[in-house]
Amino acid sequence: MKSTRDIGLLKSCFGHFYSWIVAPQRIQTRHITKCPGYGSHFPIGHTFLQGLGCPPRRCCYNDSHATWCNEKLQNYLNALRKEHEDLSQRRSLSSVKEDDQRTLGKRHNELSPIIALLKEIQAAEQDARELESMCADKNEKEELLQLAMEEKQMVNQNIEMLRRKLLQILLPNDKYDMSDVVLEVTSGRTTGGDICQQFTQEVFEMYQNYAYYKAWSFEILTYAPCDFGGLHHAAARISGEGIYKLLKYEGGTHRVQRIPEVGLSSRMQRIHTGTMTVIVLPQTTEIDIQINPKDLRIDTFRAKGAGGQHVNTTDSAVRIVHLPSGIVVECQQERSQLLNKDKAMMMLKAKLQQQIVEEELSQRHRARKLQVGSRTQSDRIRTYNFTQDRVTDHRISYEVRNIKEFLKGEEPFDDLIQRLQDFADMETLLEVTENYFSKTDQ
Repeated sequence: MKSTRDIGLLKSCFGHFYSWIVAPQRIQTRHITKCPGYGSHFPIGHTFLQGLGCPPRRCCYNDSHATWCNEKLQNYLNALRKEHEDLSQRRSLSSVKEDDQRTLGKRHNELSPIIALLKEIQAAEQDARELESMCADKNEKEELLQLAMEEKQMVNQNIEMLRRKLLQILLPNDKYDMSDVVLEVTSGRTTGGDICQQFTQEVFEMYQNYAYYKAWSFEILTYAPCDFGGLHHAAARISGEGIYKLLKYEGGTHRVQRIPEVGLSSRMQRIHTGTMTVIVLPQTTEIDIQINPKDLRIDTFRAKGAGGQHVNTTDSAVRIVHLPSGIVVECQQERSQLLNKDKAMMMLKAKLQQQIVEEELSQRHRARKLQVGSRTQSDRIRTYNFTQDRVTDHRISYEVRNIKEFLKGEEPFDDLIQRLQDFADMETLLEVTENYFSKTDQ
C-alpha cells in the first residue's frame, strides 16, 4: 500500500504524465495546477514518477526522456526482458513437461509484444543518437544538417508514439471499461435558495452535451423537474464505445458556490453553497442479475411535469421497490406504463450490478486515490465556484477557469476527463510494478 507521502508525490508527478501521454495531441498551457507539498502553482508538465521523491520541474524538451529513464520503470522493463529471455531458454529444453510448456508459452506470448516494442524503441533511440551526432557536426553541409534535423524530429515523434503505445500495453484492461452506463443525478442540500436544483439541471445538461460531443447515444430514462425551475432527479442511459472508462470517475458529490439569481440573497450578493450527486452505473453483460418477482413491489402513479394531455390523467408512471436491498427506482418518461416499467427494471438491474462491481473494485483498488462508483454526501470530488468563475477537481488539485464554457460539456470538460484518466492510469502503472516485484520477491 502506498504511503501518504507517495500519494502526495503521485499527485505532484501527475502533470508530466499528462504532458507525455496527452500533450502531443492537446497543446494547452493556460491550465494551472496546485500541487500539495510544494506550496506553489506551476504549469502542468513536471516529471512523471521522477524517482517518487524529486521535486517537480517545469516542462522542457527532455522531460519525456527523463520519464523514460525513471528508475522504477526501467527496472520493471529490464525485469520483463530478463523474464522473456528465461522463458525462451526454458521452452527450448526437452526436459520441460507438456503442461509446463503450455504455461511457459502463454506467459511468453504475453511478454512478446512488450519486448518487440522495446526493441523498436531501442532502434529508434539509436537512430536519434546518430542524427543528434550528425546535427552537432559543424563540418556537415547546411542542406544535410537541415535534412538531419527534420529527420530527427520525425524520429523523436516516433519514439514518443512507441513509448505511449508500450505504456498502454503495460496497463491492464478493466473488464467494465467498454460498457454503456446509466448516469443518475440527484439534487442535494443547500444553505438557501434553489441553487441545488438549478445546478443539478446544469450538470445533467453538461453530460448530455458531452454525449453529443463524443457522438454517443443519450436516452433519458427519468426526469423529475422542479416546479419553479431546476431538477430534483434524472437518469439517462448513455451508449457508445468505452463510455464507462471515461465517465466512471464522475461519480460523487459535486459542490456549487454561487449567488442565487433571485430573492434576498441575490440583492445582498450573498454566496450560497449547495451540492448534487452523480452516480455512474456500468451496463455490463459480465454479471447476470436474476430478480425474483416476489422481491418487488410495483406501484403506479400519475406522471408529473410536461408531457401533454396524458399527464395527470393516467397512471403511466412506475415505481419499483426491491425489498431485499431497499433500492427504489421510478420512471415516468414514457406515456406507456409498460415502457416505463421496462426502463425502471433496467435501472434496478443497473443498481444491483453496481453493488457487485463496487465490491469487486474496492477489493482490487483499495489504496487508490481515484475511486469509482456512488459516494456519500461528504465525499466531495469537485467544486464549481461561480463567483470566482473556477472549477476545481480536488482529487488531482486541478483548476480550470470559465465555468460556462466548462458546463457546455465540450473541450474543457473533455480535457479534465482525460487528465483524470491519465492520473488513474499512472496509479495503475505503479500498482502493476509494485505487484510484479512483490511476487518475484516471494
